[in-house]
Amino acid sequence: MELFSEIRLKTGNSILSKKLGKVRRKVFYSNISRIKSIGIIWDASKPEDFINLSRFHQQMNERGINVNILGYYPGKELPNQYTALRYLTCFRKQEINLFYVPVSSETERFINTMFDVLIDVNFEKSFPLCYISSLSKASFKVGLFDKEADSSTFDLMIELKKPVRIEEYLSNVVHYLEMINSGSSVQADKN
Repeated sequence: MELFSEIRLKTGNSILSKKLGKVRRKVFYSNISRIKSIGIIWDASKPEDFINLSRFHQQMNERGINVNILGYYPGKELPNQYTALRYLTCFRKQEINLFYVPVSSETERFINTMFDVLIDVNFEKSFPLCYISSLSKASFKVGLFDKEADSSTFDLMIELKKPVRIEEYLSNVVHYLEMINSGSSVQADKN
């Protein structure tokens, strides 16, 4: 059974690699005061982390920044706290295909949304979330540094001691986004 999962994951990675070869993205970031939208990819398997994301959403909302969160929940039934929120959408195991590729309309819409910043909160490197963050059309992508993984998806990587606490991570993300303040914008073509 484990061998079959590995084959499925390798096939999923192959599909992702082919799609990444066709993607052209313009990296752009100037400073936090110009951010209008943030997309967050989140491993929703830990409901206890939701309170920190909710707090972050509120803080950004107070700055006039719209935050949309897309979570992956591997269970069958979503916890009640994940439902009826306009800023949070979750997809579940039945919304990924045999090769762990997300296939819902919500995930496709999230990938194609031009967020000013994408924040990856996928500390366990769940493939469906890696797939989405890799293909996202966001202008600037932030993720956790991992020397063992290919983190070329991210424009800014943050290194923290494990186990990573979500509130510390989000605090560091904001800190470094506030530090970047280029007169001209950070721009680069990335494929």
